[in-house]
Amino acid sequence: EVQLVESGGGLVQAGGSLRLSCAVSGFDFTDICWFRQAPGKERERGLGVARITVRSGRTIYADSVKGRFTISLDSARNTVYLQMNSLKPEDTDVYYCAAGRPTHFAEPLEYDYWGQGTQVTVSS
Repeated sequence: EVQLVESGGGLVQAGGSLRLSCAVSGFDFTDICWFRQAPGKERERGLGVARITVRSGRTIYADSVKGRFTISLDSARNTVYLQMNSLKPEDTDVYYCAAGRPTHFAEPLEYDYWGQGTQVTVSS
């Protein structure tokens, strides 16, 4: 069974930084992706933010976060990070990490395992 636990969300002013962590256990996946989603919305409507392929380390980013966010993997700690810099109020959302064997960048239905989410709030 794959389990994911996010941490690191919080309140930050515009222009600030946060680092989200996703502690992962289990092995039945090839990729981990960070999604964002407004509270109360269906998971299927989540928006992909950044994805990393575990074996190769290849990363993909949504256009809206390129140059500001960095996804990385610490294999020794079984943890995926999302470093978020130059944050904007429009980055405010609940952020989830998800694991799966996707064929597309960020199709939520292709990810079988999800964490509980962590709130990111950016004030103007």
